[in-house]
Amino acid sequence: MEADPDIGALLPCNVVVRTEADGSVVFMDPAAVLGMVDKPQIAKLGIEVRDKLQRVADAMRG
Repeated sequence: MEADPDIGALLPCNVVVRTEADGSVVFMDPAAVLGMVDKPQIAKLGIEVRDKLQRVADAMRG
């Protein structure tokens, strides 16, 4: 929010990580959404959040 006050319009209020019938785990890619803002520190944050969500998805797969 400090890097770009308007980023709040792009941020989801919640995060959904779900398992599909075929066992795949899906979630919205925050790096893709936050990459729409032309600021390197915001893009870096999106990548960090995506990496954390990926660890959650990996744990759900077992």
